[in-house]
Formats: sequence, structure tokens, C-alpha cells
Amino acid sequence: MQELRKETDEQLVKLYEDGNDNAFDILLERHQQVIYNHIFAIIHDEDMANDIFQDTFYKAIICIRSHRYTESGKFQAWLIRIARNLVIDHVRHSRPVVEIVDKKERERLLNNPKCVVGNAEMDFHNEQTMRELEQMISLLPEPQQEVVRMRIYDDLPFKEIAVLTHCSINTALGRMRYAVINLRKMAAKRDLTFIEL
Repeated sequence: MQELRKETDEQLVKLYEDGNDNAFDILLERHQQVIYNHIFAIIHDEDMANDIFQDTFYKAIICIRSHRYTESGKFQAWLIRIARNLVIDHVRHSRPVVEIVDKKERERLLNNPKCVVGNAEMDFHNEQTMRELEQMISLLPEPQQEVVRMRIYDDLPFKEIAVLTHCSINTALGRMRYAVINLRKMAAKRDLTFIEL
């Protein structure tokens, strides 16, 4: 067990994927506090935070053991993304549904283009844009990629990004600033409109 503690997260994931249960115990030990704190900071409910925490690691186990985990940055950021999605699901399901009774108001809302989810052409354009963005992000230096992904996909504040990446908040902000500059340059070369992150 002591030897396993020297391994990186990615090495432990591989070992667990190959059947070494002790590897996952160490991953859990390493990351449980940060993941639980992240969940609790959002929902402020101890029981629910515990449930979501358990579900997070259950999903991680299923994903790794079924060989669906792909290395894309830090393992902890991946766990936070799972936890965050579970929190969002919980909030959606616990939110009361308000029904509009007034028939005219209902028709007005349903016919409002801003309330329409989108059409196939719009969906295709958005998908294509996201693919282009992901491709450009993958060309950034690793520290910049990490900050951008945590900011865009995980919607984490810079204070939290700094903690997760073991750097100062100024360093995290600096990496984001350089990432934006680099992404702007890449977007200009591809003749894309760059939306401020």
C-alpha cells in the first residue's frame, strides 16, 4: 500500500482499471475531502452532500472499471465535473415546477423565439463551434488548458482553480489571460468570431 501512495493519480487509475482495488482506496483518500467540500459548498445540505459524494465515486468506479475513463487533464477536475453534474441534476429535480395557467401568456411564451430551445441548424452550428473551441484549447500549453477547462466546463471560480492547480490566484488569472490571448490569435487565423470567456 505504501508503494502505491507514490504513484500519480493517472497511474492509480490504470492500476484500478486493471483490478487493483487498493489503487482506488488511495484515490478516494487523496480526493474525498476536496470533492465533499466542493459539493457541500454548493448545496449546504450535509445529507444530500453525502449522497452526491457517494454517487460521484460510484460513477467514477463504473466509468473506470468499464474502461471509459480517458485522461483529459487532472483526475480531481474530472471528479469535480462528475460531482457538479450530479449537483445540477439534484437542483433540477428538486426545483418546484411552475405552470402558467393563463392561456394567452402561455402562447406568447411558446411563440417567443428566445424561448425556443433551438433548431437542428442551430444545434449543428453550436456543436461545430464547441468542437473548434475544444481543438484550439488542446493546442494551448498544459497549464493554460487546465485553467480554461476548469473555468469553461466546470464553471469554477479562480480561487478554486488556484487551489486545485496548486498555484496562487494571480498565477491562475495570468494563465487564463494568456490562454485568452492565444485563443484569440488562433480564432483570427481560422476566421472565427472569438467570444470572451
